[in-house]
Amino acid sequence: MAASELYTKFARVWIPDPEEVWKSAELLKDYKPGDKVLLLHLEEGTDLEYRLDPKTKELPPLRNPDILVGENDLTALSYLHEPAVLHNLRVRFIDSKLIYTYCGIVLVAINPYEQLPIYGEDIINAYSGQNMGDMDPHIFAVAEEAYKQMARDERNQSIIVSGESGAGKTVSAKYAMRYFATVSGSASEANVEEKVLASNPIMESIGNAKTTRNDNSSRFGKYIEIGFDKRYRIIGANMRTYLLEKSRVVFQAEEERNYHIFYQLCASAKLPEFKMLRLGNADSFHYTKQGGSPMIEGVDDAKEMAHTRQACTLLGISESYQMGIFRILAGILHLGNVGFTSRDSDSCTIPPKHEPLIIFCDLMGVDYEEMCHWLCHRKLATATETYIKPISKLQAINARDALAKHIYAKLFNWIVDHVNQALHSAVKQHSFIGVLDIYGFETFEINSFEQFCINYANEKLQQQFNMHVFKLEQEEYMKEQIPWTLIDFYDNQPCINLIESKLGILDLLDEECKMPKGTDDTWAQKLYNTHLNKCALFEKPRMSNKAFIIKHFADKVEYQCEGFLEKNKDTVFEEQIKVLKSSKFKMLPELFQDDEKAISPTSATSSGRTPLTRVPVKPTKGRPGQMTKEHKKTVGHQFRNSLHLLMETLNATTPHYVRCIKPNDFKFPFTFDEKRAVQQLRACGVLETIRISAAGFPSRWTYQEFFSRYRVLMKQKDVLGDRKQTCKNVLEKLILDKDKYQFGKTKIFFRAGQVAYLEKLRADKLRAACIRIQKTIRGWLLRKKYLCMQRAAITVQRYVRGYQARCYAKFLRRTKAATTIQKYWRMYVVRRRYKIRRAATIVVQSYLRGYLARNRYRKILREHKAVIIQKRVRGWLARTHYKRTMQAIIYLQCCFRRMMAKRELKKLKIEARSVERYKKLHIGMENKIMQLQRKVDEQNKDYKCLMEKLTNLEGVYNSETEKLRNDVERLQLSEEEAKVATGRVLSLQEEIAKLRKDLEQTRSEKKSIEERADKYKQETEQLVSNLKEENTLLKQEKETLNHLIVEQAKEMTETMERKLVEETKQLELDLNDERLRYQNLLNEFSRLEERYDDLKEEMTLMLNVPKPGHKRTDSTHSSNESEYTFSSEFAETEDIAPRTEEPSEKKVPLDMSLFLKLQKRVTELEQEKQIMQDELDRKEEQVLRSKAKEEERPPIRGAELEYESLKRQELESENKKLKNELNELRKALSEKSAPEVTAPGAPAYRVLMEQLTSVSEELDVRKEEVLILRSQLVSQKEAIQPKDDKNTMTDSTILLEDVQKMKDKGEIAQAYIGLKETNRLLESQLQSQKRSHENEAEALRGEIQSLKEENNRQQQLLAQNLQLPPEARIEASLQHEITRLTNENLDLMEQLEKQDKTVRKLKKQLKVFAKKIGELEVGQMENISPGQIIDEPIRPVNIPRKEKDFQGMLEYKREDEQKLVKNLILELKPRGVAVNLIPGLPAYILFMCVRHADYLNDDQKVRSLLTSTINSIKKVLKKRGDDFETVSFWLSNTCRFLHCLKQYSGEEGFMKHNTSRQNEHCLTNFDLAEYRQVLSDLAIQIYQQLVRVLENILQPMIVSGMLEHETIQGVSGVKPTGLRKRTSSIADEGTYTLDSILRQLNSFHSVMCQHGMDPELIKQVVKQMFYIVGAITLNNLLLRKDMCSWSKGMQIRYNVSQLEEWLRDKNLMNSGAKETLEPLIQAAQLLQVKKKTDDDAEAICSMCNALTTAQIVKVLNLYTPVNEFEERVSVSFIRTIQMRLRDRKDSPQLLMDAKHIFPVTFPFNPSSLALETIQIPASLGLGFIARV
Repeated sequence: MAASELYTKFARVWIPDPEEVWKSAELLKDYKPGDKVLLLHLEEGTDLEYRLDPKTKELPPLRNPDILVGENDLTALSYLHEPAVLHNLRVRFIDSKLIYTYCGIVLVAINPYEQLPIYGEDIINAYSGQNMGDMDPHIFAVAEEAYKQMARDERNQSIIVSGESGAGKTVSAKYAMRYFATVSGSASEANVEEKVLASNPIMESIGNAKTTRNDNSSRFGKYIEIGFDKRYRIIGANMRTYLLEKSRVVFQAEEERNYHIFYQLCASAKLPEFKMLRLGNADSFHYTKQGGSPMIEGVDDAKEMAHTRQACTLLGISESYQMGIFRILAGILHLGNVGFTSRDSDSCTIPPKHEPLIIFCDLMGVDYEEMCHWLCHRKLATATETYIKPISKLQAINARDALAKHIYAKLFNWIVDHVNQALHSAVKQHSFIGVLDIYGFETFEINSFEQFCINYANEKLQQQFNMHVFKLEQEEYMKEQIPWTLIDFYDNQPCINLIESKLGILDLLDEECKMPKGTDDTWAQKLYNTHLNKCALFEKPRMSNKAFIIKHFADKVEYQCEGFLEKNKDTVFEEQIKVLKSSKFKMLPELFQDDEKAISPTSATSSGRTPLTRVPVKPTKGRPGQMTKEHKKTVGHQFRNSLHLLMETLNATTPHYVRCIKPNDFKFPFTFDEKRAVQQLRACGVLETIRISAAGFPSRWTYQEFFSRYRVLMKQKDVLGDRKQTCKNVLEKLILDKDKYQFGKTKIFFRAGQVAYLEKLRADKLRAACIRIQKTIRGWLLRKKYLCMQRAAITVQRYVRGYQARCYAKFLRRTKAATTIQKYWRMYVVRRRYKIRRAATIVVQSYLRGYLARNRYRKILREHKAVIIQKRVRGWLARTHYKRTMQAIIYLQCCFRRMMAKRELKKLKIEARSVERYKKLHIGMENKIMQLQRKVDEQNKDYKCLMEKLTNLEGVYNSETEKLRNDVERLQLSEEEAKVATGRVLSLQEEIAKLRKDLEQTRSEKKSIEERADKYKQETEQLVSNLKEENTLLKQEKETLNHLIVEQAKEMTETMERKLVEETKQLELDLNDERLRYQNLLNEFSRLEERYDDLKEEMTLMLNVPKPGHKRTDSTHSSNESEYTFSSEFAETEDIAPRTEEPSEKKVPLDMSLFLKLQKRVTELEQEKQIMQDELDRKEEQVLRSKAKEEERPPIRGAELEYESLKRQELESENKKLKNELNELRKALSEKSAPEVTAPGAPAYRVLMEQLTSVSEELDVRKEEVLILRSQLVSQKEAIQPKDDKNTMTDSTILLEDVQKMKDKGEIAQAYIGLKETNRLLESQLQSQKRSHENEAEALRGEIQSLKEENNRQQQLLAQNLQLPPEARIEASLQHEITRLTNENLDLMEQLEKQDKTVRKLKKQLKVFAKKIGELEVGQMENISPGQIIDEPIRPVNIPRKEKDFQGMLEYKREDEQKLVKNLILELKPRGVAVNLIPGLPAYILFMCVRHADYLNDDQKVRSLLTSTINSIKKVLKKRGDDFETVSFWLSNTCRFLHCLKQYSGEEGFMKHNTSRQNEHCLTNFDLAEYRQVLSDLAIQIYQQLVRVLENILQPMIVSGMLEHETIQGVSGVKPTGLRKRTSSIADEGTYTLDSILRQLNSFHSVMCQHGMDPELIKQVVKQMFYIVGAITLNNLLLRKDMCSWSKGMQIRYNVSQLEEWLRDKNLMNSGAKETLEPLIQAAQLLQVKKKTDDDAEAICSMCNALTTAQIVKVLNLYTPVNEFEERVSVSFIRTIQMRLRDRKDSPQLLMDAKHIFPVTFPFNPSSLALETIQIPASLGLGFIARV
């Protein structure tokens, strides 16, 4: 198909743009040949008429389909041109945050100006061993390709890193070296890889500086050769440097710095060791302040100085040499401050005692006067004479700067030499990989000699690059048997000839330098005369006669001639050099020692290289006869020679290219400047690679890939069995022009644009298919919708009609009902109306009648009341009239009587004056006396009445006794008595009145009291009611509080349970972490053990040089033997005896764990010894006290004294014996301090055991004697008691006989003393019981008190908690509960420890007593006479068992132990045992042997057997550790052996599931808990080895089976791959599928089941396997952009479902294996879910909880549509995800740790198999073992 036919409507093209370089547009109509204008629609929304070039009529470049954008390899693009490359790089860099892209064989690296997490060890491990095209582009992929080709092709490799300053060359080179150091490791223990990496900070400090473009710009080129041995491990390195920028030492442009080392020195000037350098701030030195930017943001020069010194130390540069380097550098700084004063125009001088020069001379150790002289003068030598000529100030300054540059260059060279010496290896180098970090093409506003040399080097490298690319293209075509056609590519040989050929620019420059009066102007004129108008690549600027232009491959560059000659000559006065050579400072002359040997005094300083002799290119060597001639070689000449040497080295290696691109000039992270990028792409040769590829057949597909991708374009009849022929037939129909493609041997080659055309056809076919599918589906949907609507309409009609019928029927029913209701309603209404009227009538009548009756009643009542009123009124009127009349009459009577009384009074007054008055008065007196007598009588009567009445009131008056008094006295006193009585009456009346008043007052008070009482009662009632209400409220509040407390308690309980669950989980996690650390330590120990064995074998081989054909035998003893060997001294001597001839250096080293255990045992024995000593001292004190008491006691009898003396002698002898034995024990314990002293079987241990045995036996004897004495005393006491007279003679005779016997035996005194002792003993026992009871009571009281205190404290806490707010209350309660639980746990732990100690102690005592009882029984049997034997029953223990009654033990001889281990472990074939015999048979046999040794109480035999077993298992695993069956078999048997040791240990926790018969088989004499720990550690090591074997077997299958293989055929399409899958990178490996993985899993599972592995252990192995599968799959998914698509997500989910189905089939769903696949499942779901809206983002964040944020973002960035119907993930959506996940705290690590091993546990699994039923098959060759 013609290219013009692709320019159809909606086709997208690229048009030039001055700002964006290239801009995308879309055609609005088809292009027809002859059209001069293209109608375009830009992406901004505007239309544009694009005019074609009338001469070339070249159409704008077509844009690739979106499906091809963002490819890993630029050559995979269908349209290969500049805008496509630029757009692809921009999309990857900006949208996907991918900085690496392949361009054929070139890796394009764009500097992100940001730290990215893609260089960790996990990434290195992920790329290690992978093919270059299998993973996403990375510097590690290039390094791995170089490493792999070096190993495979036996050819040296080179990695060429180039780019502008600031593009990241140095960093890329560092990461490449770091990859080699990590992957290969070092061949020795000298850590060469660390030294290789340590050279970077040194070279950066002395060779890097800050420029306007880069803060850490390398100002020199370097080529580092990393050497490898035959096993491809790093053994050393070597470095060559090129063109150090010396001018930077003396001059820096604005915003730039000198080399870092100067600023590091100034920043560290305050250090004590730097005070002698007399440094200061960087602004105080001329050489460091010119740029005006002494600081770099984010860089601490003092810290960098520390790193530099640390690196120097690591590379072997001593402190003295380091200080020497710093002295020279400080001297250069002070030299820059030396100033000159002009005498005249031709001479100058230095001020006297110039301080900077004095410091310089002091630091350099040179003479001040001499240096001062030669800085201002120079020596001129002619043929006959020598002149000393003064120089001008400018010349002196230039000479000073030249000297500073020369010193720095020499120092740089010296440091490089010492670095190379440190990296040099004595081992022969087999191959090397070179890393070239060299400057890229440079062009500035002012370009000088440095830029000329740099661009010259880039021309040479570009030529080599072009030739290599051309060669690879040719090899590819020849390999595929494609007809080779010459591809025209740019050859820059003419430009190189212009520079380096005869009469070239460099030649003319050297010639001009030799001329006495040569200048830059004369050199420029020679250039014009020689090359202008003769060479098309050389031009002269229009406006200048001191510059020239060279057309380089990248661009035109204008060079200024000024300074070329001076920089090329690099003149340094020899007299100044001689002054430095005469320095007293020893290091300084070393820098100039090679002046006589070097090519030039200045050339080495400029290039700074150290020629390599390992490269198969011979460097030029100077001859002594050519000294003066070679001395004159210029910088340009030497740079050309070193460049030729470099090119020869590169041509002798396989190159790999890394092109570093600087995305912007402002160092902004992830900012892409198209102009700068295009400029660099043109300069670095990437576009040239694209052009060469585009000129041929850039797109390449294998036949299978083409068939898979474009199967949709084929018809069924076109598909043949031969894929190759099918592709040919289809292509001939699709592309008519056969020149557009070629059929190779394994691939199809396409011209540029043809893949896009095929993609267009495929998209059209898919679009047409989609339209047809949509049409069919839409028709089916509409038909389905119509039928549904029809059915719905019929249903609606049916329901409507039914509804209408029901409504009509309802209407009829309602009508009838209404009629009935109306009838009844009307009847009801009429009846109700009648009733109302009737009721109303009756009511009216009743009211009316009542009204009339009431009126009548009221009338009668009124009449009656009127009569009463009249009656009352009339009576009142009559009474009123009567009263008035009576009052008037009384008033008149009073008036009249008053008048008459007045008259009588007047008469009496007159009579009183007359004599007769007296007479009348006397007569009146008598009358009065009589009257008075009557009155007195009356008064007496009244008095008597009153006296009677007042009898109770007056006790002193007794009317009965005074009644007969004489009348005179009575008459005399009568008047007085009358007066008194009258007074008393008055007083009584007053008292009565007073009483009445008091009564009234009392009544009023009573009333007030009653009122107050009522009020108080009311208040009390109110108060009671209030209190009742308050009580009710309080009850409610109490209930509320109780409810709240219950809820809080419930919440607290739930919270505590939740916290307990969380703490339990945390403890489980901590336990797993601790277990993992422990198992990692075991793994590391195992690795070190293997390393130790290897080293020991190597030493053996080195000491004993084997003869030809001699095969080294495997060592039967590993270094771990000492760890698990606990044999006694006898066993050790037996083992050591056959090896006495071995040198002492081969002794097994002491195991520290055994040493610590034995130390602990020594401590315990010392404590027991101290206890025994205390007991002995106490007994001695008791004996002494008893002696003192006996001495004080008066003598009783002679027999008693005799017994006392005998007893004392016996006790003294026993005391001496115990002291002697104790001294022997102390001596034995103090003789040696090594752990072997207290090991079981050692002398001290045996002495101690003998002492313990003897003491315990003596104690038993004493106890038995005491019991005998007690019984005798009781019987004798009964016998001695007085008898009754009724006792028979026989009893007395017996008593006398007993007494006589006791006298004869001298036992009466003993019995008496025993009785007293018994009484004392009983008394002491009573006292002790009393004390114990008191102690118990005190303890109970203390416990009650503590409980009370605890109760009070709880109440206080409850009260305090109730006062707190609810949140604080809950927190305080939780804190209290946690504290209480913690204390309880600690108490329980202490009790548990005490109980454990007690149990262990009792077990030991039980064993000792059992042994003693056995010995005593044997002794008693020996002492018993035959007659007694007949009488007494024989003990069952000594009855021999029948032969058929087996005890489940196996007996073997000690000398057969090696044979047992050999047949049962070393030479056992696992497959035969697993198929034919019971699982775990070797473990059962070994345990039965151990049981027999335990039965014999032979500790040496037990230890020897266990040690041999452990070491033999290790030996087998070391020999056949890569065999899964072997490792699985011994893991199963080790676990079974461990379970047997637990099951039959005798511990209650392990005996719960045993039968009674199995409990009889428990071990009786030895506690093998320590060996159980050893076996557990061994099982852990075997498990880890099993996991490694699994990983090695599964790893090649996982990526292919889980990711690459299409389990669901046709779901995923294959995209173009470009050149990234090169033939040199693809290994010939079989293709693995998911079925391969499942078959392998089945194999693993069946083998483990056959070996009888514990089910729980199988679950752990399966979980580990699934974790490996998930981790490796996810890691590869995260590093492969081509795998991140929707269809691949479906494939992964299907594969995971198959794995889950496998788990269900094996009943392993509860093993936790499915959970390990959760990250992979979520990654697959992430590939398939929608990724557009915020809701989608929220769903993704909630779904992907097992993935880290970095992994989620990485998958979204890598998501690549396979078809045009899919869409990429927008940048805004990814940012939304990042914002939502910013608070998530997870690991920043991108990849999963595929090497992680879960901590393994071995749950106790007892066996139901009876040991006595086990039969030993003859096939095992164990005939020497007998069943017992």
